[in-house]
Amino acid sequence: MKLATKMIHAGAEPDPSTGAIMTPIYQTSTFVQAAPGDHKGFEYARSQNPTRFALEAAYAEIENGKFGLAFSSGVAATDAVMKLLQPGDEVICANDMYGGTYRLFTKVYEKFGIRFHYVNMQQADNMKAHVNANTKLIWTETPTNPLMNITDIAAVSAIAKANGLLLCVDNTFASPYLQNPLDLGADIVMHSATKYLGGHSDVIQGCLVMNDPALKDQLYFIQKSCGAVPGPMDCFLVLRGIKTLHVRMQRHCENGEKVAHWLRQHPKVGQVYWPGFDDHPNHAIAKQQMRGYGGMISFELKNDSIEEARRVLSSTKVFSLAESLGGVESLINHPASMTHASIPREERLKNGLSDALIRLSVGIEDADDLIDDLAQAIG
Repeated sequence: MKLATKMIHAGAEPDPSTGAIMTPIYQTSTFVQAAPGDHKGFEYARSQNPTRFALEAAYAEIENGKFGLAFSSGVAATDAVMKLLQPGDEVICANDMYGGTYRLFTKVYEKFGIRFHYVNMQQADNMKAHVNANTKLIWTETPTNPLMNITDIAAVSAIAKANGLLLCVDNTFASPYLQNPLDLGADIVMHSATKYLGGHSDVIQGCLVMNDPALKDQLYFIQKSCGAVPGPMDCFLVLRGIKTLHVRMQRHCENGEKVAHWLRQHPKVGQVYWPGFDDHPNHAIAKQQMRGYGGMISFELKNDSIEEARRVLSSTKVFSLAESLGGVESLINHPASMTHASIPREERLKNGLSDALIRLSVGIEDADDLIDDLAQAIG
């Protein structure tokens, strides 16, 4: 089945009782049983819900996986993966990552005895020095948030498999339309479905996708035992969002390319971070493992002035100053004070995230309007 067809039909079966073409919202907390243990596969909505099951099937299908699990947020999905670990275990993770993931690792799991090694994963071999008998998991993002670094998933997977490690890839920035990490050897794919999968900035949700039945059983046990599950209305909204993922991502990619090239030619703009440039580090890897380069762009002004960056951030008319990304509307963001404020400044600077960095989530509006808006804001 071709990708566009898969996006529209994944997880969707007509309701057997009515023929409704859209999955119903099963807004119920419990299910009636004919006798103790005699039920129709549903007992209690934290453990099972038909709307959520339809979405989880869709997650699996669009990521070329066998099993999908839905969570109440992307951080909740990440938290479930961390709960596979024991005190004393070690994790190798990307040094450029979403601030909420860093906060979860450092403020929650470090105090439980989990050790994290933050590594520049643009070269997979950088991880080898950190692998030891306690290493259990590799966690990476690609493209990374917010510097758009690219990790070679196949190369990292080879290191993981050679050492008996799990590999989890945060695929939020690419979406399943542009990249499928399971096909490249990942064990788990994570998404903040709040972003491109939902696509309309109206729902908070996360998901995990995997192929291994034993791993799925472990994560399902964590899901139902810890209870960070989404409600049926949220599941319905993401199911609806997935149906247009392919057409939205096409426009995100088209607009992102136009905006990225325009920014690079602007006399007041310095570094532009976008993996579609031929001279972007690991562009060849991005071209190999992705079907497009997406709508996420970061850039710095040439004068590297925080005050000037703040002026630009507060001057846009079409781009809205807000956290998050991946919606149909364009957003502008200041990572240092917003999405990545939980990372200490010295760590941010060490990893190349300057105080003046501006991040764009390029939406699906008319590209000329977006460029005109940035032009008047930058001046």
